[in-house]
Amino acid sequence: MTAGESSGTSGSVVRRILLGSQLRRLRESRGITREAAGYSIRASESKISRMELGRVSFKARDVEDLLTLYGVGDEAERGSLLGLAREANVAGWWHSYGDVLPGWFQTYIGLEGSASLIRVYEVQFVHGLLQTEAYAQAVVSRGMPGAPSAEIDRRVALRLERQKVLVSERAPQFHAVLDEAALRRPYGDRAVMQGQLRHLIEMSEHPGVTLQVMPFSFGGHAGESGAFTMLRFPESDLSDLVYLEQLTSALYLDKREEVAQYERVMERLQKDGPDPAESRDLLRGILQLT
Repeated sequence: MTAGESSGTSGSVVRRILLGSQLRRLRESRGITREAAGYSIRASESKISRMELGRVSFKARDVEDLLTLYGVGDEAERGSLLGLAREANVAGWWHSYGDVLPGWFQTYIGLEGSASLIRVYEVQFVHGLLQTEAYAQAVVSRGMPGAPSAEIDRRVALRLERQKVLVSERAPQFHAVLDEAALRRPYGDRAVMQGQLRHLIEMSEHPGVTLQVMPFSFGGHAGESGAFTMLRFPESDLSDLVYLEQLTSALYLDKREEVAQYERVMERLQKDGPDPAESRDLLRGILQLT
């Protein structure tokens, strides 16, 4: 799979969200309820809600019927939105991992692959985009005791495939703040942790990657609410998203005031933490003691 193919299929998730938001704006501007919109395409109100949130694929016939209902008669505008619907239905590369990939995480992978800026704070373990294969194997094995080795291997392969986004033609800016706890907590044996620390030192010098370590010595800090991810997209009409992963699902926050709170926390973490060069020194120090 080439970088171009990867970015194209990842972008289908963003296009789905963009199309959904445009359909919602059209519906609301005409004063039409979700229930009435659903009736027009032989679907439920909840189906319209899922479409407008970009959580389901689009049938061309449904989009055409909705555009007619919303009074969109201009052929150029209809053609543009129907084209968006076709692009939104392109299956992403990760669909081949559907046997080990929860549906709620598929959306995140598509968004991650489409972002122009990814900012993360991690406290439990090294972020997935920065994990070595051996460390990922240890993390997945620990999280899924008793799982067949073939399933663990598939999940690790998926994680490694995700990492290609950082070296693709349209690689995002990636800024990670790792709590020192994530570096001190052992996953796998000593060799695994040493390999992971060396990999972090190497990745911290990679163009487009900024890595900071929040040391224990700083004491309490702004990341008290736990790990989170912030995504920004090149499309101007798609707002920043905050992604919060839970045990069996995930939350996506896009309300301006909620995103702004996380923005302030991320800025504090970046400001209070050692700069990338000092963070590399911290990583080298931890490596020597591991």
